[in-house]
Amino acid sequence: MFRRICINWLPGLLLGLAASGAWAQAAAPASPAVTTLRQAFDAAWARQPEAQSLDMRRAAALARRESADSWSAEPPAFEVSGKTDQLHRNDGSREYEIGLAVPLWLPGERAATAALADAEMRASTSRTLAAQLRTAAAVRAAYWDWQRARIDILVARERLASARELAADVSKRVRAGDLARADQHQADGAVATAEASLAEARGALAGAEQQLRALTGMTPALAAEGLSVAEAEPAPGGNSVPLEARHPALAELRDRAELAQRSMTLAGIQGRANPELYLATTRERGASGESWQQSVTIGVRIPFGSDTRNRARVANASAEAIEAETQLRLERERLTAEVDTARVRVESARTLVASAEQRAHLARESRGFFEKAFRLGETDLPTRLRIELEAAEAERQVARTRIELAAAVSALRQAMGLLPE
Repeated sequence: MFRRICINWLPGLLLGLAASGAWAQAAAPASPAVTTLRQAFDAAWARQPEAQSLDMRRAAALARRESADSWSAEPPAFEVSGKTDQLHRNDGSREYEIGLAVPLWLPGERAATAALADAEMRASTSRTLAAQLRTAAAVRAAYWDWQRARIDILVARERLASARELAADVSKRVRAGDLARADQHQADGAVATAEASLAEARGALAGAEQQLRALTGMTPALAAEGLSVAEAEPAPGGNSVPLEARHPALAELRDRAELAQRSMTLAGIQGRANPELYLATTRERGASGESWQQSVTIGVRIPFGSDTRNRARVANASAEAIEAETQLRLERERLTAEVDTARVRVESARTLVASAEQRAHLARESRGFFEKAFRLGETDLPTRLRIELEAAEAERQVARTRIELAAAVSALRQAMGLLPE
């Protein structure tokens, strides 16, 4: 629909920003500069704890899945024991035993453990995607605030340049006797007002830059010749895929609910300790001089179960499942409404852009008419100042509405669960 948002008025303004001494100092960043929303998001995500722990979480989930594929519920235990009568009779009685105890899976426990491990891997992935989307929301808000502040700076500088040009013209005409000194005071007052507006815009820009820098760790780049004021995200088209199937926040809650269900199933199976298969070999003799005897022992240890053993685990898993499913339903309803609202805002923003562009076009033509009339002495200075103010406000409005349209498209993509592009 649209790709770039550019200010098409005052072609030399961006070059003036780059050449300005005060801005030249600020344009020497101590860290890499960020210019696009995608750059800002990538830098911000790299700083998040979820991004830095992502590999370890994946490794842990993979290790749990591999353990579910093992042939024993727990690692085997090696046992060595010996008996002797040296401490009391010392008849030479000896017995040595070497054994191996292997914990066995309970019925259904291995399949349930594997299902739980798979659910943990999916939950880890969806948790990461949801964290990325939350980071994108913060970056988008800070980025478009920064772009609004940049627009205000550009408009304020244009207004100041126009006011100074008018004041210089009035000064010449006052010295020539064509205008009164009161007109000079009005022109100088307009310059002072424009300077105050520029100072206020600079303060707002500094705050917006600091907010973006805190998220990304990078210095926001200043406008320069040929650099567009804002890089807009592409407007999302119609998507036939249901919201729940593609939105990371819903996927996270859905996977949380599944993980809780799997945990509850496994806890219900693990109502008792795992049985053990015991295999041992024994070498013994009754007294000195007797021959050694060899024997093999095979046994199974089956512990009794208890309903209360895992009652707390089952209850906690059940509570987690209920909570996640309830949150999923509420979040689905909220996001559906948010997407619908965001679409309406995008259409409204497009209408505002068209209206603002028409107003700016008329304001530019009116400024040209009154500028010529003022030079010919056909209109007074207050009227000229009012027209200049209206033209500057119209330019500011058209620039802001373009930014608001880009921000509205970005908000729609955020509501739909799409990351910055």
